[in-house]
Amino acid sequence: MKKSLLALASGAFILGAAEFVMMGILPQTAAAMHVDIPTAGHFISTYAIGVCIGTLILVFGRRIPPKRLIILFMIIACAGNALSALSVNAPMLLAARFLSGVPHGAFFGTATLIAKTVADKGKEAQSVSMMVTGQTVANMLGVPAGTLMSEFMSWRLAFATLSVWAAMTVVLTIAWIPTIAPIKDVGLAGQFRFLTRPGPWCILGAVFTGNAGVFCWWSYVSPWLQKVGGYTTSAVPFLMMLAGLGMVVGGIIGGRITDNWRHAGTAALGQTISGIGLLMVFLVPGSYVSCAIFTFWIAFGLFFISAPQQLLMTESGRGGGELLAGAAVQVAFNFGNAVGSVIGGMMLNVSGMNYHFTALGGIPLAIIAVTLLAVYSLRHETNTEAIHRMREIQVS
Repeated sequence: MKKSLLALASGAFILGAAEFVMMGILPQTAAAMHVDIPTAGHFISTYAIGVCIGTLILVFGRRIPPKRLIILFMIIACAGNALSALSVNAPMLLAARFLSGVPHGAFFGTATLIAKTVADKGKEAQSVSMMVTGQTVANMLGVPAGTLMSEFMSWRLAFATLSVWAAMTVVLTIAWIPTIAPIKDVGLAGQFRFLTRPGPWCILGAVFTGNAGVFCWWSYVSPWLQKVGGYTTSAVPFLMMLAGLGMVVGGIIGGRITDNWRHAGTAALGQTISGIGLLMVFLVPGSYVSCAIFTFWIAFGLFFISAPQQLLMTESGRGGGELLAGAAVQVAFNFGNAVGSVIGGMMLNVSGMNYHFTALGGIPLAIIAVTLLAVYSLRHETNTEAIHRMREIQVS
């Protein structure tokens, strides 16, 4: 892997771990901040709000070289996680979590552009998937590690570690990421021009509905594993590692297929995989084996679509809106997470806390996402650029 991609993957790791680690340390954090669990849930949603608001950095930072933007994002992440570790009350932690989320969407929009630029010809999607791998590894190793730190040492140590890692990533960025010219400056309004076309809205709609569908189930995966699968609380972190492995494998395979086929077609395939997994969660009674398989399966599909969707949006913003378009994926992703969690909770209430029904709530959303991606592929993705990836072969 190119060193520049390693630096970007390191940044993706920071943001992926910062986003999801709170779910594993929520009880300890709530106790330390003297709030109940529902109130502590705001520590998660405040991060998502930061993701949405932080995208505006790209609107006003369009003249800044991408490398400098990555450095800025990592400095913000360093400060946000440091403040989280030092928080003495709930309002301070809410502010720190908001600050931690600010660079998230903007980072992925910028990192996608860099990864696509430094990639070998014909391997752009694989390059993007390698960058996103940092986020999947965060789910496989970073989140379980943070949970264990919280259980046996201190929840503050998890955030302190992420702060130090962000500082290290600044050094890696300076040393390994090449200087790339800023995108074309088309003015403030010009950056949003891509949103005047229907295609990008299809993609964003698919990202939103697809992730909302998965997070109907994923938001409650821990109690699902215990109530349906019969796993003990101590076994859940290892199942989360299995899910993280599925994300890593799915991201890599999805990137390879994307480089050789339609981007939206690949995303539709990945979303179909997740949708079938949700259907199986609803229909199958559940056991040790089946729940482990479905955990890997749905996580595989969730990140199988990451690289093609990031590329689709970055390409839709050509002509000055690339960074904002790439960041919009993360906004739709996080918005989908929040809505999916609410729908999943509603399904639990109406079903009398039957955890199979969280998946049922997500199935219609997954179908909508597949439909939107299929429509985009057929109507808007007529040029697959496959001819540009053809290589000359000498036959003796």
